[in-house]
Amino acid sequence: MAQNIRLDDILDLARRQGKVSTDSLARAFGVTVQTARRDLNALCDAGHLVRVYGGAVLPSGTRNIGHDDRKVLHSAGKERMAAEVARRIPDGASVFLDIGTTLEAVALRLVGHRSLMVITNNLHAGNALKDAPGVDVILAGGLLRSADGGLVGETTAEFVRQFRPDYALLGASALSADGDALDYDFREVRVAQAVMGLARRSWLMADASKFARSAPVRIGRVADFDAFVTDSAPPEAVAAECRDRGCEIVIAG
Repeated sequence: MAQNIRLDDILDLARRQGKVSTDSLARAFGVTVQTARRDLNALCDAGHLVRVYGGAVLPSGTRNIGHDDRKVLHSAGKERMAAEVARRIPDGASVFLDIGTTLEAVALRLVGHRSLMVITNNLHAGNALKDAPGVDVILAGGLLRSADGGLVGETTAEFVRQFRPDYALLGASALSADGDALDYDFREVRVAQAVMGLARRSWLMADASKFARSAPVRIGRVADFDAFVTDSAPPEAVAAECRDRGCEIVIAG
């Protein structure tokens, strides 16, 4: 396989999985580890990936990955997490759904619920539920972020302060190794923090690939939530703090 074709395929794998390793690429493409390493170096030099120990990840920084790329990134894990959370949400509950593709996956899983009230600042989540006969959707006002259909800012935060939902389902763009939940837009974080302070139960949803990323704005400690829903065991330091502070770790699937 020509290198330019292989590089396209490697980048596609990284977008779907969040991370690629030199060993797995060597096996997948039938090349030597040295060749796989050169391919990763080429993608990193072009700014498409960032080197980490044993492989490379999608770049982080001060801007998030595009919405369409995030929809396919770690999609299997997100589906398992969404199914697990939807199973735990009873009929007749009130739920806040945050911005993010993981929460959009949850919205699709809530379509069959009955007597549900969903408050959201996520246009995609609201659209997924608009025809659900047993779900009332309340869409927050505020500044529309065209990149991903999220409503953000102080107007949105003030709007959601009217509610005290049974469940606040919140996402994060990155998780630090020492246990901070992080995001890119301080306006979005203000909304998340407002809801988190009012909900009867707040659950953080983030797949394991988020531990390989970084973002500049702090939402709070993972252990601040009532539950942390993920698809793989978190680092022991994070797990230990969650145990000490009563945050349930839910590993979906």
